Amino acid sequence: MTELEIKQIAEKQRNYFYTGATLNPDFRIQALKRLKSCILHYENEISEAVKQDLGKSSFESYMCETGLTLSEINYQIKHLPAFCKEKTVPTPLSQFHSRSFQKPSPYGVTLIMSPWNYPFLLTMEPLADAIAAGNTAVVKPSAYSPHTSQIMKKIIEKCFDQQYVAVITGGRAENTSLLNQHFDYIFFTGSQTVGKEVMRCAAAHLTPVTLELGGKSPCLVDKTANLKLAARRIVFGKFLNCGQTCVAPDYLYCDHEIKDALIAQIKKEIKKQFGTSPLNNKNYGRIINEKHFHRICNLTDREKVVFGGKTDFKTLKIEPTVMDLVTFDDPVMEEEIFGPVLPVLTYESLSQAVNKINSMAHPLALYLFTGNKKAADFVLSRCSFGGGCINDTMIHLATSEMGFGGFGESGMGAYHGKAGFETFSHYKSIVDKKTWLDLPMRYQPYGRLKLKMVKSFLK
Repeated sequence: MTELEIKQIAEKQRNYFYTGATLNPDFRIQALKRLKSCILHYENEISEAVKQDLGKSSFESYMCETGLTLSEINYQIKHLPAFCKEKTVPTPLSQFHSRSFQKPSPYGVTLIMSPWNYPFLLTMEPLADAIAAGNTAVVKPSAYSPHTSQIMKKIIEKCFDQQYVAVITGGRAENTSLLNQHFDYIFFTGSQTVGKEVMRCAAAHLTPVTLELGGKSPCLVDKTANLKLAARRIVFGKFLNCGQTCVAPDYLYCDHEIKDALIAQIKKEIKKQFGTSPLNNKNYGRIINEKHFHRICNLTDREKVVFGGKTDFKTLKIEPTVMDLVTFDDPVMEEEIFGPVLPVLTYESLSQAVNKINSMAHPLALYLFTGNKKAADFVLSRCSFGGGCINDTMIHLATSEMGFGGFGESGMGAYHGKAGFETFSHYKSIVDKKTWLDLPMRYQPYGRLKLKMVKSFLK
């Protein structure tokens, strides 16, 4: 699609937004219901598309993509009337008699740019939030997941006119053309490198942004943890979608006293969950493309692999792999892995671990396995990160009751549930001043008596 065509779509959406059609909460609810109905109708096609792009099983596809999307849509439908209401706030005595309130209002024309690793979920969830808040939306899915992009395009075009919600497929040229346009809000999920470019382009129009990025999310395990259960949950979180998850545990950081026992449990869990030949497991996915396959292989130090490590270039599969004796100077610790490779590092004390984590870029997630409440409180209060879990991995993002987002280098802003509605809304602060009373103290000429009155009101 040419830049002129993209510009025309953005202009059509702006004109449509200014008609006020999207402001009615009932209109938004009906739009969300159409989207939900269409997703249910094409559920099998969605699953097949995700499988073609990433090799995900139908179970994993529903659990991590379609099901979570439907849950978010249902949440917005249920709570949207309450979210749309004006909120009355206290009025200072100096503004007697007035009513002060905050009014949620949509930004207008929004741009949603999504990644390839959870191509359906990370497109449709923010779209549901944008619709709930009353915006129009231009959706740009990743070129790396073309089959899922096509089914999303099919669904959206059946549900909505292009002046309301439009899908633009393509690669870098389309991304550049989109970022040259003036949008009222940009929601981007992807890498830090591209996130910086999105923010740079948004600055030209002073467009607010939400950036959902990533980073090296640590998984801490102290010596009071239930190692068997910890291993089970770590293996699930790390190797789900072949490690291609922005909040996957990037590396294991454990107390030196329990390292060997923990690695032994992790080996058992990998065999239990993926079998003795993971490369032949039909429910185990693959790396998205050759570029990322080679990148992950190059990060893997074969001399430090203590489990797994086999690869199949034909299928782009990499076994769940564990590396031991890793240091923070190793190549695998210099960038986000985004693959099924788990480096294991150790610490002498929890304080040492916290200091090291804080010396690095702020991670999107942090996980801590411990049986000690004081240890949990210490880590949660001292470390800076987007979100996380105690004694589990990943599940903090699987709810509409809490906002999900990054912090510092791992992103800015949040979405899911009410946080998603708020992200795509501007809250106007308004004072409705009555006309039957007008206190004279703020008007000139000023004097001592008026100053005394002002001081009495503003104490």
